[in-house]
Amino acid sequence: MLAKTTDSHPIAHDTSPFDTIAGLAEQTQAKISDLLSPLALLALRLPVAVVFWRSGQTRVDGWNIFSITDSQSYLFEHEFGLAFPELAAHVTAIAEHVLPVLLVLGLFTRLGALGMLIMTMVIQLFIFPDAWFNMHMFWATILFAVLALGPGRISIDQLINRWYLGQRSSGK
Repeated sequence: MLAKTTDSHPIAHDTSPFDTIAGLAEQTQAKISDLLSPLALLALRLPVAVVFWRSGQTRVDGWNIFSITDSQSYLFEHEFGLAFPELAAHVTAIAEHVLPVLLVLGLFTRLGALGMLIMTMVIQLFIFPDAWFNMHMFWATILFAVLALGPGRISIDQLINRWYLGQRSSGK
């Protein structure tokens, strides 16, 4: 298609109606992604954090995450058959409380996701090897996505990053 310029010289335009529609669709998709991505990344972090938190709550007396129940010591020693059952029960109880909080807050998010992913693999391999398709596959997928994509804009990590970049750019 040719168009006239102000000095009457024709110039070529490569813009077809399809290019215009494709451009508008791309812009719309980018705006939707910018709006929904932070919410989606937050939504990924919440369900698996709740599962781990609730599991951790069954291991302790009240809110003291350092005080495991007697049944947990028994469970880790006799049911799970783990070496150092008392230590394993304490470490698990603490991890099942601390890591979900990190995940929900978006603080050291990738570290929290990695810790929970490792716990998921340990549970899958040594405790409940038949639970992959029922639950562990879903936990692992969510945690891997958080590990790969990070927490997004709705996170303390993002606030720290913005503050740090602001400090660097101002020379402080």
